[in-house]
Amino acid sequence: MTRIITAAVIALFATTPALAQDAKPMGFFVTSVGMGDGGNLGGLDGADAHCAKLAEAAGSTGRTWRAYLSTWEGKEKRGTSARDRIGTGPWYNAKGELIAEDLDQLHIMPNLVKKTALDENGNVIKGRGDKPNEHDILTGTKDDGTAYFPWEDGSDKTCKNWTSSSDEDKATVGHHDRHGGGNVSWNNAHGTRGCSQEALKGTGGAGLLYCFAAD
Repeated sequence: MTRIITAAVIALFATTPALAQDAKPMGFFVTSVGMGDGGNLGGLDGADAHCAKLAEAAGSTGRTWRAYLSTWEGKEKRGTSARDRIGTGPWYNAKGELIAEDLDQLHIMPNLVKKTALDENGNVIKGRGDKPNEHDILTGTKDDGTAYFPWEDGSDKTCKNWTSSSDEDKATVGHHDRHGGGNVSWNNAHGTRGCSQEALKGTGGAGLLYCFAAD
């Protein structure tokens, strides 16, 4: 019996390094909470800090976190593009499920649906059919992850580069669950009614963000 137990223990320790090696570190999540002030995130720096804070609280350390957000530069030039901020992948969710191998897959055929677009703790985010519906995720970006050209529509879609909670401003949102009114895009489903917290709630949002590990 002693020999059997010893053999089992040896086998367990022999396989542990392999299991650890196979574990995929979290590199993507939807924020479990917003920042509470609508589209005013304190700019890109404030949004990035929010991602890092939630990731670290969930046990993810030593990674560089970026919010998936674009900016707008008015009539001068194209703003910062979300896709240029988040590294090159691959990205896994909190349960080790692959979201995308690289930027092309992320913007063409990502593994992003309600059951995979999890928060930093591995929990499902409320979506279509839930109360309240919170599937609107702030992005301010086009389908391919690029910022809007100044001549496309001519209006800001980033809550004044994520510093406004006024309903005079608007933002583009995606649907993390890929459902709702025929809008199946995870990053460019529709515009908001405004940038206040109440306006975001009005179309099914809570000021949540996509966060990616850029390292």
